[in-house]
Amino acid sequence: MPQTYLAFDLGASSGRAVIGRFDGSAVELEEIHRFANGPISVAGGLYWDALRLYDEMLAGIRKCARISGPALAGIGIDTWGVDFALLDEHDELLGNPHCYRDARVQGMMERAFSRVSREAIFEQTGLQFLEINTLYQLLSMTERNSQQLRMARTFLMMPDLF
Repeated sequence: MPQTYLAFDLGASSGRAVIGRFDGSAVELEEIHRFANGPISVAGGLYWDALRLYDEMLAGIRKCARISGPALAGIGIDTWGVDFALLDEHDELLGNPHCYRDARVQGMMERAFSRVSREAIFEQTGLQFLEINTLYQLLSMTERNSQQLRMARTFLMMPDLF
């Protein structure tokens, strides 16, 4: 009997839900839901609309259930890799996640290098040096004495939020 999976691919400009069926020898893919995505500008900052993305994912799940029935072998979520969400002590979202394109990261990579060597950062992260990386977003929040960061009890990368 074929196994059915549901995958969400959330990109910086669009998202989609794809059903994958595996019959033991071949994989069949069917895109069932597509929607626009993009950062929203609020009070000079760029954010992801996490609640709308969640609603779009629910729409994808409902479409999947109508097409394939309620039984799924698994669900997977793929998003861009540098943004994150913060939850409070009650596991409630502290605000819409910032977008990696937000201006708050400007200059943060150089600020980090003034504290820690490039070599030490690379040794710990293994990442290429891009100003959008999570490390520099967190440094920006630390330097701005972010209330969200102070209130946070849980840090989730974007796929884990959903």
